[in-house]
Amino acid sequence: MLTAIAILIFLVLAGIAGLHAYWALGGLWPCHDEASLVRTVVGTKRRLLMPPAWLTLIVAALIFAAALLPLSVTPLMAGVLPATLADGGLAALAAIFIARGLFAFSAIFHQRHGAEPFVTLDRQIYGPLCLTIGAGYLALLVLA
Repeated sequence: MLTAIAILIFLVLAGIAGLHAYWALGGLWPCHDEASLVRTVVGTKRRLLMPPAWLTLIVAALIFAAALLPLSVTPLMAGVLPATLADGGLAALAAIFIARGLFAFSAIFHQRHGAEPFVTLDRQIYGPLCLTIGAGYLALLVLA
């Protein structure tokens, strides 16, 4: 069960990291132009352009690092990190993803990131996905 949860988290986050790298290189999916992509994935009313490529690549790298950490508590990569570092990382990422997931249902967060369709997607997809990933990190912390 531990390995299955870790692999699932890895696959989801690696895909999300890949999507961020795609956007950094100028990709527009799932939209047709940059302004609609900003409204869909950034959600701020004040921006018309995506964040700079270098910043989006840093985000992609951080998400990919978060994707790799769960594998460190499985037999696939056992012993790559000291247990205290792996457990601390799992706890920190669980807190980060759960907090981000809860923000999806916060009026304060959507005052800043209040453009549609971001708000709807955040409440229906992004927030619940973050809560699920956070729960997965917690499960790994308990099972490891």
